[in-house]
Amino acid sequence: MRIGNHPYKDKELDTTKYTHQIIVPVYIPNEDGYFKDAFKIFNYCLQSLITTVHSQTFITIVNNGSNLKVINYLNELLYQQKIHELIHTENIGKLNAILKGLAGNNIDLVTITDADVLFKPNWQQETYKVFNTFTKAGVVGLIPQFKMFELYCGNVLFDTFFSKKVQFTKVKSKDELAQFYKSIGWEPNYNPNYLQQNLSITHTQCTAIIGAGHVVATYKKELFETIKTYIGAKMGANSEGYLDKAPLYKGLWRLTTEKNMAYHMGNVVEPWMEEVSTAPTEKAIEIPLLNTYKSKKNISSFLFFIKNRLFGKLFSNSHFKKLYYRYKKLPKEMIQNY
Repeated sequence: MRIGNHPYKDKELDTTKYTHQIIVPVYIPNEDGYFKDAFKIFNYCLQSLITTVHSQTFITIVNNGSNLKVINYLNELLYQQKIHELIHTENIGKLNAILKGLAGNNIDLVTITDADVLFKPNWQQETYKVFNTFTKAGVVGLIPQFKMFELYCGNVLFDTFFSKKVQFTKVKSKDELAQFYKSIGWEPNYNPNYLQQNLSITHTQCTAIIGAGHVVATYKKELFETIKTYIGAKMGANSEGYLDKAPLYKGLWRLTTEKNMAYHMGNVVEPWMEEVSTAPTEKAIEIPLLNTYKSKKNISSFLFFIKNRLFGKLFSNSHFKKLYYRYKKLPKEMIQNY
């Protein structure tokens, strides 16, 4: 039986005051073996996030099947209003957890981050600077990495092929770049030239690196206008490809801040992490997002093929690659082995 009408029937939602959403999926089933330090590292991640974001930031945590200690910790953060949305679920896979966080919100920018990322002060401001400078930016990462222009960046390379704004530039922080690869378990036996030069795009006072990883990156929400409801992999496989390819269908670019604005911690606690996560920081100030460029529909399948398949495939040709390196002013002594 029902009497009367629901008071909110047909009432439109108020416009959100938030301009930036952060989604953090977390899976810590225990504190043994691989996960021995995971809770402490997750604590550092959230401490650094909460203290570096501006007041119009909406923080979503998706608990993807973690243990009771994590559940209680997150419930307390929600009660204290330090986070804004908390979703508890069994382990449904990393990307499916992210999809849950994406649904039900209409916020212009969405940062998707692993639970072992340590945020540096001003990371939002540096991210907005890239979006505001480069109108085709669809994704902006925070952690520079090696040769990311070779992954899902055929459209950037095609669009800027004749542009003098795209050239190799000196790496801003060799130590932090090397630290990222240490955090993912690499031995330091990679090509040392990768620590010297990155392919970058420069406009006025802002330089960005071409390409972006998926450890932590900020996406324009328009990329997710059509959201998949299920990905059949818990981690790895082709699950990350969904996020990596999203900007390509809209003709948008994958870029990264020139300066390293976050750290990947991995799964082992190190002394520097607490020092960075608890360092005093000034309250972040929101910078308006001036770049309102939107691709209302996907690019044609022909353009997609030319830019992302055909042109991208050219970079598997070593002769073409070396000519490109020379054209984009990679130092001569590095061209042969970069």
